[in-house]
Amino acid sequence: MTAITESNTTHQPVRKELLIDGYEVVIGIEIHCQLNTKSKIFSSSSTKFGNEPNTQASIVDLGLPGVLPVLNAGLIERALKFGIGVNAELGMLNTFDRKNYFYPDLPKGYQITQMENPIVGKGYIDVIVNEGEKNEYGKRIGITRGHLEEDAGKSVHDAVPGMTGIDLNRAGTPLIEIVSEPDMRSSKEAVAYIKAIHQLVTWLDISDAIMAEGSFRCDCNVSVRQPGEEFGTRTELKNLNSFRNIENAINREIERQIDIIEDGGKVVQATMLYDPEADETRIMRTKEDADDYRYFPDPDLLPVRLEQETVDAIRASIPELPVVRRERFGTELGLSEYDARVLTGSRELADYFETVLEAVGKQHAKLTANWIMGDLLGALNKEDKTITDSPISEVQLAGLLKRLNDNTLSGKLAKQVFTALYDGEGGDDADAADKIIEAKGLKQETDTGAIKAMVEEVIANNQAMVDEYKGGKEKAFNGLVGQVMKASRGKANPQQVNQILKEILG
Repeated sequence: MTAITESNTTHQPVRKELLIDGYEVVIGIEIHCQLNTKSKIFSSSSTKFGNEPNTQASIVDLGLPGVLPVLNAGLIERALKFGIGVNAELGMLNTFDRKNYFYPDLPKGYQITQMENPIVGKGYIDVIVNEGEKNEYGKRIGITRGHLEEDAGKSVHDAVPGMTGIDLNRAGTPLIEIVSEPDMRSSKEAVAYIKAIHQLVTWLDISDAIMAEGSFRCDCNVSVRQPGEEFGTRTELKNLNSFRNIENAINREIERQIDIIEDGGKVVQATMLYDPEADETRIMRTKEDADDYRYFPDPDLLPVRLEQETVDAIRASIPELPVVRRERFGTELGLSEYDARVLTGSRELADYFETVLEAVGKQHAKLTANWIMGDLLGALNKEDKTITDSPISEVQLAGLLKRLNDNTLSGKLAKQVFTALYDGEGGDDADAADKIIEAKGLKQETDTGAIKAMVEEVIANNQAMVDEYKGGKEKAFNGLVGQVMKASRGKANPQQVNQILKEILG
């Protein structure tokens, strides 16, 4: 596997190839990840996405006089899983604070968060930058903290032309805000980090992390400096809803800041908006400092002290993490680094692979990987589906591969059976492939006598091709093989065809 060559890169010299016009880029990321509890952080209101506006905001979410928040215990388990997943210090004492600011979609006029005592402390995650490319490299990104907080509502622009509406359904939805160290030195590194966090939270099943629905949102803090100098003035890019937009927005902001400095100006600390149509960043508002939010302890919420037994139980419940599973696929199954990465792209995909492999045998790991990564994922990608949408179950694919392994099917015939399975033929059972083979007459011909007869007939009918082969043209041999396979309607065993042809032609 690719080694992680850098630790906390705040203290590392920048890679020369990452300098832009002589400037070093410094990037830190804040990720707001909604946790997948059914109810909100301090109330019993539903967290379901897509309901009619303002139909699931209770009096607690609105902060009406006389109501008291009650912490949802499910958040503790999910946050601890994340902390363990990023090798972090865990906060055994948790307190909550009020972050005060006015915005139309913040009904209470303050947000309940964790300022002084977050549940997740310092940790790290290892990422692969430029994955699959020649200039691929590993890097360790530090994590400063992960704290619990409630989400705000949502401003809906132009629902009525010229007006902005407020939807408070999201108000009070539980979040973990994940704050990185300023360790990233390019947009590629930033995207690699965000993808790694995205994979982790879905792998641990603590969030659906659907960016299009706002359950996984990223704010990117960007600054530039001359190598070796103090950090420059940072700006914060907000409301980025895709990996592509994140990379483009960071690149445009880098260009904007360098242009300002080169023209003799100064970068102003601000919140930035990225316009994907114009492919440019622009200032939304000047940025506040922490003091502007007047943090103070929330008087309605008692501290939460965790017991070690709770942490130990949660640690024991965590599934094998992606990096560990990749290593095992390489060491135990002999898969290449690329294959192992693809197959651990999601927990569901890795589980699918291992379920199929359990049925066909570990000695067939490479064959199983090839069919899943090539034929199955290729078909799913064409329809913009994931492995969870696969019309071919694990037992069905295992049944197909067993028939390939015992020479009932050739590779060509197996693809025909695969297509039929994908189209829903053969039923849902493990013998679905067998039913298709029987119904369509797709069993491979392995009888030596029958194949020899076909070979002899092809030789007799293609004397010119035979003479070319004997004259030294190797391509003619492939032509003869093709004629035999055509005569057998693709059912003859290719290895036997090759062997018998060579024997007869001398």
